[in-house]
Amino acid sequence: MDTKPIGVFDSGLGGLTVVKELKKILPHENIIYFGDTGRVPYGTRGRDTVVKYACQDINFLLSQNVKMIIAACGTVSASLPQSVISCLSLPFTGVLLPAAQAACVTSLNGKIGVIGTATTIKSGAYGKAMRSIRNDAVITGNACPLFVPLIENGYIQPDNQIIRLIAENYLKIFKGSDIDTLILGCTHFPIIRPVIADILGDAVSLIDPGEETARVAAALLTKEHKLNMTKEPGSCHFYVSDSTESFAENGGLFLGESITDQVERISIENYPTQLEQ
Repeated sequence: MDTKPIGVFDSGLGGLTVVKELKKILPHENIIYFGDTGRVPYGTRGRDTVVKYACQDINFLLSQNVKMIIAACGTVSASLPQSVISCLSLPFTGVLLPAAQAACVTSLNGKIGVIGTATTIKSGAYGKAMRSIRNDAVITGNACPLFVPLIENGYIQPDNQIIRLIAENYLKIFKGSDIDTLILGCTHFPIIRPVIADILGDAVSLIDPGEETARVAAALLTKEHKLNMTKEPGSCHFYVSDSTESFAENGGLFLGESITDQVERISIENYPTQLEQ
């Protein structure tokens, strides 16, 4: 048994999709979340910058004495080299591999779509992962760079005409194609899942990386005998690198509960840009 918290980080609100699923699957676990709202989005940055930011985020979570780290960011998961991950002495998972595995299992015809940030799509990491699992996989990817800033600014309601218009433009590449499965390859994207599902219809299965990653996290903690076995509900504390007010408002709306008193601002620039070997 281990009562230390699970550490989760993302560039902003998106990683809350992982937190939401963790709270469902592991209701007794304590969670510390860091959203790098002062530098969001990561998906338009170069790979070296993303890795530098990710190392600072990880170092912050390590300072909070967490027992596991989840990179709840598709861009980080597609960019972080194994050499960095190998520096960690605690369980770690990104969101890319859990989502890729789920898509390969779900797809009947092997034709799978991926939407993500520009950096994620350019990396080709999802395609590489899926083809290593399923050699008949045919991948179609499309970058959706406006989704993250729109979601961060609260354009998330299913009837919001702005987010719907942008989504229809990004998703038209998949309409009429043969894909039967689509990976929401950025953890922000499940927040607008109803919009995406309505546009693509029931014939396309949507893979939520937050949901799949929460399952993997539960399995890793079980394997390592690190589950919190207390019967008390777990706590959540949120840290951001910019405004606490906007994060609390939009995050509370998505999570379905007030988090106003649980959000604190930190100076992420104070943390090292590399991990110690």
